Amino acid sequence: MAKTRKNTTQIIVESALMIAVATVLNVVCSFIPFLNLPFGGGFTICSMLPIVLIAYRNGTKWGLVSGFIYALIQMLLGFRTVSAFFLPDSDSYMILWKAVTVCVIDYIIAYTVLGFGGIFRNKVKSPAAGLCLGSIVAIGLRYIAHIVSGYIFFGSWAEWFFTQDGFYAIGGKILDTFSGEGLAIVYSIFYNGLYMIPEMVITAVVALIIGNIPQISGKKKI
Repeated sequence: MAKTRKNTTQIIVESALMIAVATVLNVVCSFIPFLNLPFGGGFTICSMLPIVLIAYRNGTKWGLVSGFIYALIQMLLGFRTVSAFFLPDSDSYMILWKAVTVCVIDYIIAYTVLGFGGIFRNKVKSPAAGLCLGSIVAIGLRYIAHIVSGYIFFGSWAEWFFTQDGFYAIGGKILDTFSGEGLAIVYSIFYNGLYMIPEMVITAVVALIIGNIPQISGKKKI
């Protein structure tokens, strides 16, 4: 029984440290200009990998709990953005149920699903490959969450977005091809992909590299 308590305590401490690392990486990257997009959003340098590591080392349950806690932290860090959804005098104001739903999808669900990053543990022979594939799945699920939210709640921005400088070359073709709900879906995939795809690639590459370190992969306890 004592051994179980010790192991649980070790996991809690490890998870707390990884959540702290993820938060610091996110905050630091928010101050790097070229990582932030002019129309909102931006990608980070592996800020989600620590959450994926929790799941890979300790299991999906711990990953999902850690992802949920990280989601709450992200909401606090993005308080100005989040609160704007609820303020009537804000350009981002939404009716209550929409504002709550956006927060649930874009924060709670989008970051909690990072806890699925460990689904390939003990299922793929190479720890590096398992961690890499897990990071792709985890970030891919977050990408899907943002696509759904963007399609439902922000699709009306599609025509404006595709006529902006830097996007009109491809945007003109998209506007000629799609309209209505189809355009909203394409817009959400395109817009969220601008930061989610680079994030996914960077994280997958780093995961592949560090996955060969025994202390990281979990083959040897820290």
